[in-house]
Amino acid sequence: MHTGSQPARTPLAVLALVAAVAALLLGGAGTASAHSGLTGSDPAEGSVLASPPPYVTLTFTETVGLSEDSVRVLSPDNERVNPRPAQHADGRGNTGRVALADGLAQGTYTVAWRVVSADGHPISGAFVFSVGKPSETAAEVPDTAAGDTAAGRLHGVFRHAAYSGLALLVGAAAFVLLCWPGAGALRPVRRLLAAGWAALAVSTAALLLLRGPYETGGPLTAAFDPALLGRTATGKAGGALVVRLLLLGATAVLMLRLRRPAGRAGEPDGRAEEWSPGRRVRWAAAGLAACLALTWAAAEHAAAGIQVPLAVPASVLHLLAMGVWLGGLVTLASLLGRRGTAGPAVPARAVGRFSALAFAAVAVLSGTGLYQSWRQVGSWEALTTTSFGRILLVKSAAVILMLWAASFSRRLAARVLDPAGAAGATGADDGAEGVREPALAAVGTAAAGPAPAAGAPGSGAEDGPPATPGEAEGCGQRRRLRRTVAAEAALGVLVLTVTTVLTGTQPGRAAVKSAEAAAARGPQVRVVTVPFDTGTAGHRGTVQITLSPGRVGENSVEAVVFTEDGGLAAVPEIRLALTQTDLDIGPIDAKLTDRKGYWAAYDLRLPVPGEWTAAVTVRTGDIDQATVRAPVAVTGRPK
Repeated sequence: MHTGSQPARTPLAVLALVAAVAALLLGGAGTASAHSGLTGSDPAEGSVLASPPPYVTLTFTETVGLSEDSVRVLSPDNERVNPRPAQHADGRGNTGRVALADGLAQGTYTVAWRVVSADGHPISGAFVFSVGKPSETAAEVPDTAAGDTAAGRLHGVFRHAAYSGLALLVGAAAFVLLCWPGAGALRPVRRLLAAGWAALAVSTAALLLLRGPYETGGPLTAAFDPALLGRTATGKAGGALVVRLLLLGATAVLMLRLRRPAGRAGEPDGRAEEWSPGRRVRWAAAGLAACLALTWAAAEHAAAGIQVPLAVPASVLHLLAMGVWLGGLVTLASLLGRRGTAGPAVPARAVGRFSALAFAAVAVLSGTGLYQSWRQVGSWEALTTTSFGRILLVKSAAVILMLWAASFSRRLAARVLDPAGAAGATGADDGAEGVREPALAAVGTAAAGPAPAAGAPGSGAEDGPPATPGEAEGCGQRRRLRRTVAAEAALGVLVLTVTTVLTGTQPGRAAVKSAEAAAARGPQVRVVTVPFDTGTAGHRGTVQITLSPGRVGENSVEAVVFTEDGGLAAVPEIRLALTQTDLDIGPIDAKLTDRKGYWAAYDLRLPVPGEWTAAVTVRTGDIDQATVRAPVAVTGRPK
């Protein structure tokens, strides 16, 4: 028997469900900046080492996910020299380290890396270092972006399909549960609910299969690798997709409750015997919708960066508001565009309810959108200097156009539902009142809303007295209303497409941070070319000094002498000394040795950053020599 305490427990049960899903998806989340970037490496890029290093260690701006092939070290002959997969160095989540094989030969080695950022997007890159001296290399590394693979492109297509399915499912369900319960029995609405659920289910299953090759850069056939699929399902992004599939199973059961009969055909306002879903069904639907949205928020941009505890619920609200507005618009457009007389027409009060619901959705979209823009862009400058900022401007322009179309729809709806044109119609005043409230979303009604009398426009009767001029005008207004609602829905599809692109783009704040980290590392090689003249005919030219990596700590230095006409010159001696004048450090002798064609040292240690003065002495004969000087910038160690 039903008791009075059950409704009170229902909201608590829904909140417990949302909290459980949040704990499952966010249990391992930590603070990070969306889309990672490489901040440093050991050995440094372009460095020349006197002896082989035992490890290669990479450091990133945020926590990254590693796979078996996340870091590959390739020899000059393109053979892999790290026998074991990468691991986090000393338990630090923002690092990746691989141990190298013993007895590495001299030459240039290539480090190719591919990791997954905290927001679920893969990033990749490559650099070289040398042992003994640089050499030619046959190592091959991908020259495309991390996501520019067949799996990556398909992954983007199904991500858009998933967003579209969520919008259709949430919007159509919200229209039935909150605006017109009888619409759940109408074929257009049932089709939208089924299409939204199917699109979301199929795309989620496809994303789960594609997630492995998308992260690792493997071929499409790897999507069916059981081992890779198992690792995907236990990861953060894959786990969110598994949870989404389970939630869709529960959603399918709830959808059966929405297929209830509409009002009697003789009551075109849909009031007679209209099924009411009840508080428990509404709460259950709200909980499932929130949990579905959480599977996005917990695995993408909201789960990485600043203020994660606030960003995740804001992202959930943003997704739900998007679904209510866009999906509700598509539902309303499908009902307004019906042809024929089958089934009840859209009641005026349903339009009023959707007007209020859409207004609330737009308000939530605006608030959460502004917050997310500030959080992810970070500065006004990033709006125009980063890809994320420019795409965000395009999305904002599309939303403004959509609101502009909505303003036309609202005015047309107010004319269609004007009580003056529906005198004597039962309940018409309520419907008109709802439309005249401020609303930013499109609203409208089918022909039967204002006047249920036989022969009135949209009453469902094909025969009747000729339409009066006022009725003819009303029909014209309704046709224009259908067009504006359809245009608004089309713009909504554009907004959804841009949003999908935006979620796959590195946020402006992270892009700026990555650029700053790269600038802090500075150039990995410092090259200084200085002319010299010993004062003797034929004893002049240039000396090129290459300092790598050009920062505090151990550096390698090479010196090559060129003749006046650009040819290589062999000289009996080159000396190099560096001095930090401001701090009165030096001169530090580089102790260059003859390497048969060039002079080099691989253990020059520089203690402090700043501008150093390099004094190069070139001896071309027994007594002919010249000393020249040039500034050399030395950067600090990367943080």
